[in-house]
Amino acid sequence: MYRLHIDIPLGPNENDAIQQVEDLMHWHFADVDAKEKIKYLMGNVEQINYRLGHDEDRQKSNYLNKTENGHVTNKKSRISLSDSKDDTQEEFDWVGKMEI
Repeated sequence: MYRLHIDIPLGPNENDAIQQVEDLMHWHFADVDAKEKIKYLMGNVEQINYRLGHDEDRQKSNYLNKTENGHVTNKKSRISLSDSKDDTQEEFDWVGKMEI
């Protein structure tokens, strides 16, 4: 299966990078119309996996997911585009609350 991978440099500050990712994902995926357009253009894709990585960390770590000890995990963050709820999907307080 082919997959789209997009590499966006976000700078050296981890907190700023996390905020930028949260803002980007909010901007694109909180809007129901945007979700429908993505599903249409991408052949009814139902789930998008993503992660925040670091150039010096080749372990495919996800800096958006950390343990209670502050260690990064390799678990991908997910956004479901389907109508059914995915229990493994990470919950964000901004989902469905589009404010511009």
